[in-house]
Amino acid sequence: MKFLVEGGRPLSGTIRPSGNKNAALPIVAATLLTEHPVTLNNVPRIKDIEILVELIATTGADARWTGPNTLQVHAARVSAQALDLEMCKRIRGSILLAAPLLARCGEVTLSPPGGDVIGRRRLDTHFLALQQLGADHVLSDQIRFTTKGLTGADVFLDEPSVTGTENAVMAAVAASGTTILRNAASEPHVQDLCEFLVACGARIEGIGTNTLTIHGGAALGSATHAIGPDHIEVGSFIGLAAVTRSELRIADAGVRHLRAMRMGFERLGVVCRSEGDDLIIPADQSMVIQNDLGGHVPKLEDQPWPAFPADVMSIAIVTATQCEGLILMHEKMFESRMFFVDKLVSMGARIVLCDPHRALVAGPSTLRAGTVESPDIRAGMAMLLAACCAKGTSTIKNVGQIDRGYERIDERLNALGAKITRVAEDR
Repeated sequence: MKFLVEGGRPLSGTIRPSGNKNAALPIVAATLLTEHPVTLNNVPRIKDIEILVELIATTGADARWTGPNTLQVHAARVSAQALDLEMCKRIRGSILLAAPLLARCGEVTLSPPGGDVIGRRRLDTHFLALQQLGADHVLSDQIRFTTKGLTGADVFLDEPSVTGTENAVMAAVAASGTTILRNAASEPHVQDLCEFLVACGARIEGIGTNTLTIHGGAALGSATHAIGPDHIEVGSFIGLAAVTRSELRIADAGVRHLRAMRMGFERLGVVCRSEGDDLIIPADQSMVIQNDLGGHVPKLEDQPWPAFPADVMSIAIVTATQCEGLILMHEKMFESRMFFVDKLVSMGARIVLCDPHRALVAGPSTLRAGTVESPDIRAGMAMLLAACCAKGTSTIKNVGQIDRGYERIDERLNALGAKITRVAEDR
């Protein structure tokens, strides 16, 4: 499928972020840890989630959608041997099945996970953490984990990997004894996973910090849990409001998780205000990049939570093209994520790609309509923002990438006044 996007249209109204994709993935995987039924609300109906739901069903779990965004899972009996390995290749989130299936079955074989092509995404942290908790692994064209019993340990992660932390937390909950997990990731989606497991009966201390103490071995029961709002979607909507010079209200935005993101946009001259848990982006923004003290060229860089999130960097780059001034954008985490900027340059953006991790953006520049490809989830959404503020009608191909991370994004933006038409790509 492709999008035809008529740019230059002012937007207005209220939009509500979907449930956090990166929380829903580990939580859906974690439903396999309990033999009892679980109900998950506010689950985003996006491709990655639907594939993972199909995957857990291949293990024998009863997984069914009972509402537009409500999922019920009952994993009374599961078999790791029945797991569909071809389906595992389609999403990176399949690696999150390692810990729960190890805990339930004592073994699991996975295909190397798929996902966005944004550079090497190492899995070493998963292997090292699970090994310290009592699992062995063999790596060939597949990944095989086995255990004679998971046991709590004092684990220091070699990097604060989000999915590595999530696998370690799930394994530690099932392990006998106490685990202290150090240098853990603490993103909102990691917190959400921990809160779901606590709702099921797990005992986890230090949620939201980089050191988690997990008292394992407790029997997990039933739970009903609502997935929290997707702060990456919130960042996308802040950028959308800014580049279209529109006032938008983001309802139930999870404001407590947005401090670093708001600071990053303020550096671009985009200021938001909060009303309760809603975030309002006014139309009358200065859109002037804030120089560092002494008039030096500023830098916006991503870092592990609670700093500016890597998944919002593509959005921030598009926003910077519409701001007055010069700024260095530094993407530290993925060496291929910056490569989408050539598509922005073809639309009229003034960007110098310094190396795989840094881009110098000079603005404002008038973007013109073009035909572009959606290379990954976040770059695809960034291109959609660029198309919404460009003059003319743009074509965005391969929008299946955007659909993997943003639920019905064309319908939701059209409700704000955008004009996005979804059509089949020419064969």
